[in-house]
Amino acid sequence: QLQLVESGGGLVQVGGSLRLSCAAAGFGSGHYGIGWFRQAPGKAREGVSYISSPYGDTFYSDSVQGRFTTSRDQARNMVYLHMEGLKPEDTALYVCTARSRERGGLWTNQALYDYWGRGTQVTVST
Repeated sequence: QLQLVESGGGLVQVGGSLRLSCAAAGFGSGHYGIGWFRQAPGKAREGVSYISSPYGDTFYSDSVQGRFTTSRDQARNMVYLHMEGLKPEDTALYVCTARSRERGGLWTNQALYDYWGRGTQVTVST
């Protein structure tokens, strides 16, 4: 079992920055790739970023490319999402999720993930 706990969300003004954290606890957490997904009210959940294990290859959605950066600290079982240039449309519940590093397929395919956190709310105000 792998438990994921997000933190770092909050209220920020347009153009501001936040860093979200995802703490992964459980056996073999280093064997998982970690994705960030988000869901805004009334909208479908969408992929934001993904970082692979063990090489740390990163992938981003077009909407956040160049503004968001994901990273991981394997020793501390932590994954981060650093967000800059925040826009009102970035307002959402951000959730981290894990899938086995041996599993292939598109990182945006939610069905390929095994564990999900509860999320942390990010609100961008104008």
